[in-house]
Amino acid sequence: MSSSDEEILGKAYDARLMRRLLEYLRPYGWQAGLALAAIIANSMLQLVPPFLMKRAIDQHIAMGRLEGLGLIAVQYMAVLLGSFGLEYLQTWLMQITGQRIMYDLRMQIYARLQRLDLAFYDRNPVGRLMTRVTSDVDVLNDLFTAGVVAIFGDVFTLAGIMVVMLLMDWRLALTSFAVLPLIMIVTQWFRRNVRESYRTVRMWIARINAFLQENITGMSTVQLFRREEMNYARFESINAQHRDANIDSIFYYAVFYPAIEIIGAMAASLIIWYGGLQVMAGTLTLGALVAFLQYSSRFFRPISDMSEKFNVLQSAMASSERIFKLIDEPERITSPATPVRRDPARSPHIVFDHVWFAYHREDYVLRDVSFEVLPGGRLGIVGATGSGKTTIINLLMRFYDVSRGRILVDGTDIRELALEDVRALFGLVLQDVHLFSGSIGANIRLGEARLGDSDVRRAAAAVRADQFIDRLPAGLETVLGERGASLSVGQKQLLSFARALAFDRPVLVLDEATSSVDTDTEIVIRDALEVLMRGRTTVAIAHRLSTIQDMDRILVLHKGVLRESGTHQELLTQRGIYFKLYQLQFRETATKAS
Repeated sequence: MSSSDEEILGKAYDARLMRRLLEYLRPYGWQAGLALAAIIANSMLQLVPPFLMKRAIDQHIAMGRLEGLGLIAVQYMAVLLGSFGLEYLQTWLMQITGQRIMYDLRMQIYARLQRLDLAFYDRNPVGRLMTRVTSDVDVLNDLFTAGVVAIFGDVFTLAGIMVVMLLMDWRLALTSFAVLPLIMIVTQWFRRNVRESYRTVRMWIARINAFLQENITGMSTVQLFRREEMNYARFESINAQHRDANIDSIFYYAVFYPAIEIIGAMAASLIIWYGGLQVMAGTLTLGALVAFLQYSSRFFRPISDMSEKFNVLQSAMASSERIFKLIDEPERITSPATPVRRDPARSPHIVFDHVWFAYHREDYVLRDVSFEVLPGGRLGIVGATGSGKTTIINLLMRFYDVSRGRILVDGTDIRELALEDVRALFGLVLQDVHLFSGSIGANIRLGEARLGDSDVRRAAAAVRADQFIDRLPAGLETVLGERGASLSVGQKQLLSFARALAFDRPVLVLDEATSSVDTDTEIVIRDALEVLMRGRTTVAIAHRLSTIQDMDRILVLHKGVLRESGTHQELLTQRGIYFKLYQLQFRETATKAS
């Protein structure tokens, strides 16, 4: 999905896409069928009022006969009421159907988003994916509620009016149809320019969304570096371009609809001129002339409606192509057809066997990495930024698959295990803790039904998170803002520890869990870690070497290669990369202390 996806309109009509879209209409076939029947019936009723007017004038008004005129008036009113009822029925049915199709589509898209691997999210901005679920689905709703079925009403109305006019007087009918070439020219002009205008408007609204998402998310950086005026000027420029593009589209609409009215007035003028001559010559009744004028006014309304529906169709084809591209995105990280099952509660024996990995083709982040973690063992991983530490964690939890080599769990390739069994092994604590909107208790429980309030309180107390939770106005029921903005980094970290402890996974994975906290908070977190690691296999990525000195084994990575391995004392004795890192941090600590 490239950045130009928002700007591409594609074909005005694509039979392949339309067939696929109509599949979403299939579960609601009876509603669509009833709506279609109501539309066709309403189209037929639209032909009746001018005919009743002809009868009233020719058989009663012109002849001065009042008998039967009241009955025609009642029939006229009944037709109008019937037309209202049918229009209400088809509108209600199609709006309900459109809402249900939107629901189905959004659920399908969200289900797909949950199954796609992290590499997909590396390539696609969140804002663009949100547009698929919101704006593009809304466009398809317009297609189903005002396009794909309603267009039949316009076609039947046009066909019916043409047939009736030809049957009444083919010469006068052909005279009124003489303006059709003008209609075609104006409509083609409108479609071509509105299509380009729509593309431009969509391009600029996409850029507005992208700009807002990036700059609102980074508002602290904007304010810190005093970029407000510059960002305001940039947004003003983008917003002005969007405004101008909309004004251009308004121009085309402002020209098109009056042009259709003028052409309709020209047709009416021709009917009055030629029909009036026929009336005076006695070859056409006055009632027929009035009926022709009414049919003529009704004839041009569906033409303008169909031109508008062309834009709906154009938009729907583009939106559906983007939606189906997302829905068809292949799932690269999946469970095998017949997975090897294992007890997720049992602590595993983990082996990295000559693992190579590249995020982008041959640009390897890990190169021939091999090590093992025994059940209940503690493994620390250190290295400079970009050495591949976090990549090991991503591969271990199968967020990505290895490029070469294997990762074994109890002797079984991780790719042969069910994905849910792999993920059920690990409790992950990241440096950047993600908290959801909701209460503190809900953020620890994460919807796990088996975790009661007592379990949540016990986990929070075990990692000493209760010390700050109890000071909050509503305790565990305190509602957090977006991403827990009201909490400190250390408090968020303690909540993530409580979450990991409550879920009680056999393997604890720590990704630089103490690198962003102060020394006092680190002491609290270190005590919490001791509770958390007790009785569990632990894999810890560390920036501060003090947090992994007691590990059973420490790996030292450098540019994707495993360069050193051993205990803290063994690595210091080797006087290699680890020794240098330790000396550097020791000097920094001594400098701060002085």
